[in-house]
Amino acid sequence: NGGRKHPQHEFIQIDTSNILFICAGSFDGLEQIIEKRVNKTALGFGADVQKIDESENILRKAEPRDLVRFGLIPELIGRLPVITVLDHLDNQMLERILTEPKNALLKQYVSLLKMEGITLEFTPDALHAVTQRAVDTKCGARGLRGILEDTLNRVMYEAPSDPTIEKIIIHKNCVTDQAEPELIRNPAKKPVVLKARAASEAGRANRKYTA
Repeated sequence: NGGRKHPQHEFIQIDTSNILFICAGSFDGLEQIIEKRVNKTALGFGADVQKIDESENILRKAEPRDLVRFGLIPELIGRLPVITVLDHLDNQMLERILTEPKNALLKQYVSLLKMEGITLEFTPDALHAVTQRAVDTKCGARGLRGILEDTLNRVMYEAPSDPTIEKIIIHKNCVTDQAEPELIRNPAKKPVVLKARAASEAGRANRKYTA
């Protein structure tokens, strides 16, 4: 039968011998615990004082006792024999995340404006500015969407209403200083009629004719 809280439920046995459990998290505040342990103050002229290399990821020095002081129970830590640390994402990695995957954020915005017949282009300096803002805010890859939304907010709302816009180029100052993007216009360009909009207008016309 089931456990104490649900005795009426069926008890299911699971063989965990071939299951890998991964516990992941940001563990904010663990760095200070490690620094206190590594940077122990010593008295006397012959004392050995250790200094932390600021370029090194301090989390690589994490030990089970640091996790206990952080708040995890020893019974859980004893069942997690391997501790590994991920490095922070740098500009080059963030730029790859922004452009290379099949459903990359930048490709999504390019596709949205392409539906309106508009080509969206980011200069290399603009891409670097986007990734640099993500590095500065320490939000990682999750912060990229917010930065792009902040940069392209006005463009996404105003550009579709102007059928003469053919291309939009985002420069570095558009990301850093909220400057206006470079707009390339074509007076001869015809407005794009989406299929859903065309079908809706056709249905409205048919209803009006039958009425």
